[in-house]
Amino acid sequence: MRYFVHIAYKGTRYFGWQWQPDKPSVQEVLETTLNRIFKKPVQIFGCGRTDTGVHASQFFFHMDIEESWDFDLIFRWNHILPDDIAIFDIIPVDGKPHARFDAVLRTYDYFIHTYKDPFLSESSSLYLRDGLNLSEMKKAVALLPGYNDYRAYCKSPDKNEHTICHVSSAALFTNDSGNRIRFRISSNRFLGRMIRILAHKLIEIGDGTFSVDEFESYLISRQPPPLIPPAHPEGLYLSKVTYPFLDLPAKADFSPAHNYSEVFWKDL
Repeated sequence: MRYFVHIAYKGTRYFGWQWQPDKPSVQEVLETTLNRIFKKPVQIFGCGRTDTGVHASQFFFHMDIEESWDFDLIFRWNHILPDDIAIFDIIPVDGKPHARFDAVLRTYDYFIHTYKDPFLSESSSLYLRDGLNLSEMKKAVALLPGYNDYRAYCKSPDKNEHTICHVSSAALFTNDSGNRIRFRISSNRFLGRMIRILAHKLIEIGDGTFSVDEFESYLISRQPPPLIPPAHPEGLYLSKVTYPFLDLPAKADFSPAHNYSEVFWKDL
């Protein structure tokens, strides 16, 4: 039987989702604890990869387990997992759908704060920038669904079979003070470091060191800018994964502090 498992994790202590030699990963922790429960190896396959320090408020993986169990697996698994990984649902699925290849939509959120706050340091990226031009940043964000080739804003474009990403929506939100910003983007797929590179370019647009016209020119030419540093990892969340057969609301809410609601975040 194949199962899809709905989880969330805070990525601060981990070197990403995927197993890493001699470095802690989310996949390693999950497989190790699952093997303890079933007393045999069980391999899991995630819906994607996240970078070191990146979080997921919704994440799915699939696993194949032949025999049924007569105990509360969610309770037992959560009991032995660390506090920064949570199991929400274990869902039997028909056939052999794949957690990564059968996802049709992924949504990421990137959070920025422009003042030092110890309670945001692990869940939002600090950029000490006064007076970011949010209107110009919004103009750049609005361009994204109009383009589908993101070769210019990818860390290693030649490592991909193609660089086409069907961005279905992109939006920018802020609080009343304009010192906390949220960039949300949805697409069928994303390229390596793509969202963090885009976020960094938005910050440059906000502080006037990069223009909206320049931003679009690289989307048109598909040639990368001379410098494409990624934004800090701690502000990035995989926040929604959708399948043709499975569309669940996210249960986790460990994004910056308690003000994640749409009442707090104003659409620009």
